[in-house]
Amino acid sequence: MAFATEVQVSGDAHTYQLSPEIKKYTLRDLGFAETNAGGFVLERPLDPRAGLARSIKLRLLVNKDLTGFKLNTVNPTGTGNVNIFQNTNKDVLVEQFGYQMDNLIERKVLVEKV
Repeated sequence: MAFATEVQVSGDAHTYQLSPEIKKYTLRDLGFAETNAGGFVLERPLDPRAGLARSIKLRLLVNKDLTGFKLNTVNPTGTGNVNIFQNTNKDVLVEQFGYQMDNLIERKVLVEKV
């Protein structure tokens, strides 16, 4: 999947874009790791009760130019997308997803498309 300027997570009603105010130092402050290609990746568990290794994760990748990104929720191994809005444990997953997205919006990494 190529980097996009707008992304909608499977099952979510909202569409997100990179903030025009995004900065590399903000990404580092938030815990993004730099990839070998020079981009940035962040993975956050969405189920605190399952532990880091067994939790569905929010994955955000930003390209090195800060012009495109990928955003999805993935299974614990990171190999497949998961629709958290149809999951049996959706209450916890959606709550954590909302918290993570609000934090990324507040820190001017993402903006919600209106």
